[in-house]
Order: sequence, then structure tokens, then C-alpha cells
Amino acid sequence: MHSAAVVVAASFSQQPTPAPPTSWLDRPLSSWNQPGQPVPKAPRAEQSRADTMQRCRLRRLGSTSGERGLADAGWIPYHNFDQQILRDDVEIIAGMTGADGMCRPSGYNLFVFVGGAFAGSLSPAPMTSRLDSSSGAVRITAKDTISADFARYTSTDPLCCPSSHVTVRYKIDRSGPFAVIVPSEMRVRQ
Repeated sequence: MHSAAVVVAASFSQQPTPAPPTSWLDRPLSSWNQPGQPVPKAPRAEQSRADTMQRCRLRRLGSTSGERGLADAGWIPYHNFDQQILRDDVEIIAGMTGADGMCRPSGYNLFVFVGGAFAGSLSPAPMTSRLDSSSGAVRITAKDTISADFARYTSTDPLCCPSSHVTVRYKIDRSGPFAVIVPSEMRVRQ
């Protein structure tokens, strides 16, 4: 009976690990932001905002129009990697709906405000830290240009170490009555 258990265990260990679901980073870039759109409502979270903020010892942000806009839409505003990102009239602020056991953001996105008005998000869907397509460093690189790094995990990558990264560049389109964020270029880095 012992040898049968070994054979069954061996057959399970040889099963391929399922591939991560297809990411927006696997498709040609297209814009998901629309000029004049409101800040999207935060998805429902497992834990209340107050409980997450208390557990993770987060301070309430609300000194900028972006921070207030995210809070009003149900997000927990926070500074990406503890860095406030402001340049001229552009603010990039992160918003999460929850946090894991080590207080890393889950159900989060990065939101861009131009002249105090919402101009779009840097990902078309909420992200979770240490999973495929989660964000890393974000920079305002030049006038009306933003750069954001995203982790790319394969099914065999440990959570600490994605096998590659993608840098997405965005332009701030100010041609209409409302500014809007438009992804413009994507580069894979190993």
C-alpha cells in the first residue's frame, strides 16, 4: 500500500502548474480611460476600510483632491512605495480596498489626477501585490509622460521574484475639455 501512495504522489507532483490568467499586458495596448469619467467605485473588500487602516496602521490621507476623490469613491488612498507623486498639476495616488497579512495592498490601482480632476488609472483592473501584472515603481518622467513598471510572473516563479517586468509609458492627452491618461508604449525587461 505504501508504494501505491508513492506512485499517486509522484503522478500529482508531475502535473504542470497552471499558467497565470491572460493579463492586459499580454495584449496590444488600448486605452481603458475615458475623458471626464468619474473615479471608479472601489470593489467590495473582505475587511472594512476602518479595520484595514487600523490593522495596518495606515494614516488617513486627504490633503489633495486626488486623495479626497479616492476616499469618496471607497478606496483607501496611500502613497505608492511611501512616495507622494506630484509634479506641476499631475498627481498619482494609489488606492487599495484591502491588504494581506503583511499589509501589502490588495485590490489596488494607481490613479492619475490632472488639475485636480480624475484623468484615469494606470491599470484597467485592480491589482494584488506579488501577483502577475502588479505595479512597481511609477514616475512622472517628463511633461505629460508617466512610466510604470509591472511584475510578470510565470507559474513557476516564487512570489518574491517575478521572472520579468514590463514598463508601460503613458501620455496625458490634454487635447479635449478633460485630460485623459493613454497608454502609449510597452517594453519587456528580463
